[in-house]
Amino acid sequence: MKPAKPFPLACLPLLLAAFPALAAPPAAAPPADPARDRTAILAMQGEYDIGFAFDETVVFAPGYERVEPKRSGGSEIVLVVEDTPTRVVLQHILVHAPTGHVTKHWRQDWTYEAPQRFEFSADQTFSVRDVPAELTRGAWTQCVYEVSDAPRYCGTGRWTHEGGISTWTSDPGYRPLPRREYTTREDYNALQVVNRHTIVPGGWTHEQDNVKTVRGADGGTRAIVREFGFNDYRKDDSVDFTPALDYWKATAGYWARVRSRWDALLSRPPGLRLKTEIDGMALIEPLFGHAQRLQEGGQVTDAEIDAVFAEWVEPAPATP
Repeated sequence: MKPAKPFPLACLPLLLAAFPALAAPPAAAPPADPARDRTAILAMQGEYDIGFAFDETVVFAPGYERVEPKRSGGSEIVLVVEDTPTRVVLQHILVHAPTGHVTKHWRQDWTYEAPQRFEFSADQTFSVRDVPAELTRGAWTQCVYEVSDAPRYCGTGRWTHEGGISTWTSDPGYRPLPRREYTTREDYNALQVVNRHTIVPGGWTHEQDNVKTVRGADGGTRAIVREFGFNDYRKDDSVDFTPALDYWKATAGYWARVRSRWDALLSRPPGLRLKTEIDGMALIEPLFGHAQRLQEGGQVTDAEIDAVFAEWVEPAPATP
């Protein structure tokens, strides 16, 4: 076999002229624009008809068979609870349109260049850790909370606005099983997730790239199957959301008191561990009961809230 001839350097200018992308340096990321990012985050407020779709796709575990796709939906209002140049808090509240029944749903907090966040580090355990400087620079950290305002997951990423389309994509992270899963299966204990939010005409979307994963106590992981989730929020003026607004008017102050208890544990290491079962009902039932009492004109003392936390929440084990 003849040895390969060296590439003639004299031809390099011709090659670069024919393929200019080879000569161009990598495009620099556009400068951060937190004001524009915040406008995109605030665009998620409003009244929506929602569709939830989850489809298992790539199978990793030998012998595993995909479950049937899951579809559901509902009517939901998203309210702004807090709004500053570097922090936005959005509360979701479900309304059952035929009856007007209200359910406080999930919450999303957005913080610009957050120095710390909580991470789902073990079963029922959320550890507070520093966000690496190179990750949080110019980025927003989204933290998501349960109906009881207990933590679920955080992700950090930059908003992009190319072509007038605003999209935020998180870094990979772990989250607990959602209610649609832990009520029907026990073959995995964590989702590895990348979340993506996009503002679209007439609403917004939440995409989830999920890997259903078994995490061992030794830190080892085993992937079961990949899943794609698509939550479609479409503006809807056909539902009367007055019951949700009335609920929030009566209980917003109470839930602020509840959030302050969670914040005290999640604002610094080590974080917290929940002593409830995975469904969290031991926390949800008394806290929702307090809110119901306020709706009916009663009162809830700080001591009653503290008693719930004392029974079901404790500091996370210290990590090395």
